[in-house]
Amino acid sequence: MEQKVIREMTTGEITERLDEEKRQLVKLKLNHSVSPLENPNKIKAYRKTIARLETELRHRILKGENINQQVTI
Repeated sequence: MEQKVIREMTTGEITERLDEEKRQLVKLKLNHSVSPLENPNKIKAYRKTIARLETELRHRILKGENINQQVTI
């Protein structure tokens, strides 16, 4: 996911997507520990996407936007 796509998302969408990406990462790691993945670079891609989402949330917090939902980083 590109950064400019993330910037266009609302804060609620970002938090939902962040939760989903974290769940998918845990699943991938578990599957990889049981049997090797065909493409283990997917784990790296999920980590980068999670970092991009968290960075945008942090940027919005520091910018002072009104974030109605509780954000945990």
